[in-house]
Amino acid sequence: MADDFLRAGEGAGAPSFSCSIACADETGATSDSTVPVVVDEMSGNQLRSGETTCTVCEADGRDGAVEDDASGEKKPPRPEFFDACFRQKRKKGKYRLVEPPLLESPVVDTHAHVVTLRNPALELARCALSGVDFVVCMEDVKEPWERTYEGMDAWRAEAARLLPGVRENTLAALEEADAAWAVHYRDEFAHRTAEMVESPDACMQALPHLRIAIGCHPHNASYYNDALERTLVSCLKDPRVCGLGEVGLDYHYDFSPRDVQREVFRRQIRLAHETGLPLILHLREAHDDALQIMREEGFPAGGTLLHCFNLDRETLAPWLEEDCYVAIGGPVTFKTFDDLRAAVREVPADRLLTETDSPYMTPEPMRGSLCGPAHTIFTAARLAEERGFAPGDARTAFLKRLHDNARALLDREPTTWQCGA
Repeated sequence: MADDFLRAGEGAGAPSFSCSIACADETGATSDSTVPVVVDEMSGNQLRSGETTCTVCEADGRDGAVEDDASGEKKPPRPEFFDACFRQKRKKGKYRLVEPPLLESPVVDTHAHVVTLRNPALELARCALSGVDFVVCMEDVKEPWERTYEGMDAWRAEAARLLPGVRENTLAALEEADAAWAVHYRDEFAHRTAEMVESPDACMQALPHLRIAIGCHPHNASYYNDALERTLVSCLKDPRVCGLGEVGLDYHYDFSPRDVQREVFRRQIRLAHETGLPLILHLREAHDDALQIMREEGFPAGGTLLHCFNLDRETLAPWLEEDCYVAIGGPVTFKTFDDLRAAVREVPADRLLTETDSPYMTPEPMRGSLCGPAHTIFTAARLAEERGFAPGDARTAFLKRLHDNARALLDREPTTWQCGA
């Protein structure tokens, strides 16, 4: 994940903090004021370090348990809406429907932590109804990676079962919406999604295609050893795996010592060379060191993807010189990220990708709420706007280019190494 996949402490003896989403309520209060809250200044997400389990969320790290604020007042869990609408949180626990873009072509979420979402099946149903037809599910070899490897088929089966009801709930919510845009959007939504729910087979076919990427995040570099690498190699052999990542350097939090991060990064670059898989990079405040290491080790023939890029064009330029792919997420919509929007206009059309990094980096105007892969449509629409493509034929061609880029990099046939594994 881009910036807030936090680990407690430093070094090989540090406990792994299992919760990967916000454990504080919207005001910043936690259930135990003695436990520090770490706030990521870019995403706004809040995580508590120093714990081996989460005392606020459910045991598996999903957001949904009742919370206590500093005064001891009980707070209900965030509501879970069983529809495909997008909402902006307002004051006093109220939500306002947000008008989604009606895109002409399907889009891809190249980086989503699907297993951390409260209801992965519901999120896949939302993807189908929103026009997201391919999602790359991220895993970390230090974490219980089996949850995704063993869970994907069950998510899809449940999503297909949910899809008709989610569609009906969406139509009902739009019917009740007090917004002028909702009338046209409801009609178009009904037309676009009608065939998806004609039969169980149609429901299944409407769901997004899923692939897996797995690696050792730099926050977990202290845990990397020969045994963990053997596990990673075994995981990479699965033909559903499309990339090695996210890997790299994170000098913002330094949850693993920098020299350890650099060595683990080198080892995983070498694995990318061996396996033929694309390398998916997580870099924070470490682009110069990472570029030097990549040049020393060599950019993998399978390709290199710069995940969640959110800086300026000067930082981006040398990576473009190395023919890297660049994935853009919610930050492109953030109000103060003008440098990123300028950089986006410099990326060659055949190297640009969309992502969410869900449940993080929720695009505007939903920022502050949890993100899902379906939010990719907001990022795609903003990218088209920044590149000067108005709705219609021009935007259609641009979106198709983004889609083709993602498929070409992350939906290939198994590599020669995977086939011989």
